[in-house]
Amino acid sequence: MELDLEHELLKHFHFSTFRPGQKEIIQDVLNGKDVLGILPTGSGKSICYQLPAIIMDGLTIVVSPLISLMMDQVKEMKANHFKKVIAINSFMNFEERREIYRKIHTYKLLFISPELLNQTFIIKLFQGVKVSLFVIDEAHCISQWGHEFRPDYLKLSSIIEKLGTPPTLALSATATPEVQTDIITSLNKPKMVKHIYPMDKPNIAFCVERVENDQEKSEILIPLLKKYKIPTLIYFSSRLAAENFTRYLSENLQDRRVGFYHAGMEPMDRVMIQQQFMNNQLDIVCCTSAFGMGINKSNIRLIIHYHIPLQLESFIQEVGRAGRDGKSSVSLLLFSKSDMLLPNNLIKNELPDENILSNVFRYLRDLSLQDMDLPNDDVQIQNLLNLNETQWRFLRYQLEKHNLINGIKIMDYSEIWKDIYQSIFHVVKSRVKLKIGKLTEINKWIHEDKCLRDTLYQSFQPVHNGAEFQCCSNCGFTWSEWSPEQQEIESSSELNWENKLKKLLLLDNSR
Repeated sequence: MELDLEHELLKHFHFSTFRPGQKEIIQDVLNGKDVLGILPTGSGKSICYQLPAIIMDGLTIVVSPLISLMMDQVKEMKANHFKKVIAINSFMNFEERREIYRKIHTYKLLFISPELLNQTFIIKLFQGVKVSLFVIDEAHCISQWGHEFRPDYLKLSSIIEKLGTPPTLALSATATPEVQTDIITSLNKPKMVKHIYPMDKPNIAFCVERVENDQEKSEILIPLLKKYKIPTLIYFSSRLAAENFTRYLSENLQDRRVGFYHAGMEPMDRVMIQQQFMNNQLDIVCCTSAFGMGINKSNIRLIIHYHIPLQLESFIQEVGRAGRDGKSSVSLLLFSKSDMLLPNNLIKNELPDENILSNVFRYLRDLSLQDMDLPNDDVQIQNLLNLNETQWRFLRYQLEKHNLINGIKIMDYSEIWKDIYQSIFHVVKSRVKLKIGKLTEINKWIHEDKCLRDTLYQSFQPVHNGAEFQCCSNCGFTWSEWSPEQQEIESSSELNWENKLKKLLLLDNSR
């Protein structure tokens, strides 16, 4: 008898109908097919693996890029009375992890980062259970991050093989045809069934304002944020700029609660900021691209880009976090000519240049000739060779791929090293060229005279749905015609966790 998926959806998630794309993806997954699903932000991608995980025998493994994202999804499923779900992350102590390992056969759904998944012990652990589905959530990370600072994404195909080649589901909200090909190639899944759905958000208006300098940006944003008391994200390309502007806003917006978020913060601090924003305890978050992936907050109304993103894919992902409830929302990008210096420098410093590459090979050659191993500390190596973390992660992956190093062991020096040097240098040049091309593409979009909505999506899909409210700054958008529902601000005493606990326990004597 054929499974009634609508019945299962209602039974486990209390939804009577599927959103576009969900049922088609789930049917293919249950039929054992490898699937690439591209669904717009906020369209319920997680249902595409959560429902199969409940229905299928065995364990569904979900590779997820962020700890906060895993924690939210586990919390959401447990709140929905599905208890056989867990996330393995670096927050856990040894005893907590050991308990999970001991009970691994009892779970139906498990979240893990690509870095933890690549540990030999973890792979052997999963080889001891039936893995019914292997999922890569936010699969664009394979293409966007895998080649540089998170190369463990490029090792997923070998892990899938080691786990017995279970059906594989790759999900993302934004992926050009080129990125789709990169995902499929990296996973070594040439027969992947594609389910590609329009990613445009008709309820979001797109605005670009050209300014002379940062001072003018501040002069625009302060009155705007005073007028609109709404959940807002402000994206920066610099961690320091995000922190500094948070302080500036706090001084100039006395009735707004502002926080900052970037990858340089302690993990627990990042989780705290995200949870405060989700729980309406923060109104504005000044953040880098590290923030927002997977955030299930329906009423974000305003996305501001203080700096130009490195590529249109990132821009669309970040903008797509607004208006998940379908209500009118706005994207505002502020641009000055000097803004192009920052992304160009980021691209330039992300990968090792020719001098750095030469120094690394010279260092490895000397160690090899002396029959010495690499230091066992990545930070020590970075300091020795004057590398940043991303440069060394990239180089380590490339050196391991070419069998020049195995752990800390260096292979014997020979003439073939010259060919490997050229091969790695070619990869560097190709990646830099690709990134410069993507930066040029978004710069061209910023200076577009035609409809911003039309030109934004043309690299991703042939048509879009059109604007549901106002369209864009090139089509006559005006702030005076935008009146989103304002968010009431709780007093500081109401935000105090002790007072909140007293209210929950009915201990508030002021009543």
